[in-house]
Amino acid sequence: MSKAYNVMAATCPSRTVLHRIGARWTVFVVNALADGPRRFTELKGHIRGITPKALTETLRSLEADGLISRHDHDENPPRVEYALTPLGRSLLIPLRAVRLWAEEHVPDIEAARSRQPVP
Repeated sequence: MSKAYNVMAATCPSRTVLHRIGARWTVFVVNALADGPRRFTELKGHIRGITPKALTETLRSLEADGLISRHDHDENPPRVEYALTPLGRSLLIPLRAVRLWAEEHVPDIEAARSRQPVP
């Protein structure tokens, strides 16, 4: 039987998981790896606007959380690839649902924002 978690409780460990998923670049990195392994430069080129520092930090965090793996190829020059782990792949389903919801509701959100007074 798995332990029950309540994200609304201040001390619940699931909050750290939600924080990781909600981090600025996590969704983009996970989605960029959906079709298979990629090198750092491929990820940076695919995820527009991400800085090398932000990408490095995000990759390290996702690896520490077990969502991605890092594979060092024994080549010269060195080559490193990042890939989703099975745990990371399981995140694709809920992320796709959120992405579809966001794309579908952009007009609603933009309309609501346009009705708000500018501070």
